Amino acid sequence: MVAGNNVRFSGIQAGTVKKITILNDTLIEVTMTIDTKMKNIIKKNAIVSIGTDGLVGNKVVNIVAAKQPATFAEEGDILPIKKSVDTEEMLQKLSGTNKTVAEIAEGLKTTVQRLNNSTALWNLLNDNTLPLSLRSSANNIRLATGKAGNMVDELNTIIINVKKGKGSVGALLADTSFAYNLNEAVSKIKVVGDEADVLAANLSQLVEGIQHDINNGKGTVNALLKDSAIVTKLNTSLDNIQKGTEGFNQTMGAIKSSFLLRGYFKRLEKQKKKEANQTLSPAN
Repeated sequence: MVAGNNVRFSGIQAGTVKKITILNDTLIEVTMTIDTKMKNIIKKNAIVSIGTDGLVGNKVVNIVAAKQPATFAEEGDILPIKKSVDTEEMLQKLSGTNKTVAEIAEGLKTTVQRLNNSTALWNLLNDNTLPLSLRSSANNIRLATGKAGNMVDELNTIIINVKKGKGSVGALLADTSFAYNLNEAVSKIKVVGDEADVLAANLSQLVEGIQHDINNGKGTVNALLKDSAIVTKLNTSLDNIQKGTEGFNQTMGAIKSSFLLRGYFKRLEKQKKKEANQTLSPAN
């Protein structure tokens, strides 16, 4: 920036730089001469910045109107400034960006070459069944997601019902009377189980006693099972009873045939037949 550089307001020539004063290592004061026709246009809050005339041209002072209302600037006013874009810095950043883009392009070129040389990839891309398989997989995933959503909804319903005391689980968790009755039932079942254990123990003792009597030759059961003499006597007694019964029947037959008692037995038979006929005849 030197004296004589142009001053522009919104791109319109508005004056020239009169003097430049260096205040410190970071601040300079630029004194401008403004054309008379622009004095009723530039206001006190207009923003000033230093730019370049073209990409690499001379420095210029650019003035831009502010959006807020204000009075017109007068001689000796100091206008607020805005830091301008440093073209050199911008070019340096652009150079760095170009270098980065070049590196990215080189990496992309290498990647494309590797893709072009990949037989497996092209075989995969040329597989006509792949889209169908992908669509089928996507459909299966969608169905599974829907089923999972339904399961979550059903589980949520079950949890809500349980919290409300509905169903067996809900009653068990929420109904105190149900829990009390269940405890009573469990207690009774325990008592029955204990009594069953006692009964089983008694039966076991009884069986052990019978087994002991059998093994030691005591009791009627042992005698019937192990004492052969008693078994023989029992068989003989039964045989004698049978023979006595047969003898009695023969004796009764002989008595019935005797001329002394034959008439008595015939009358007895007639009486039995008469009673039988009376029983079978219908009542009048």
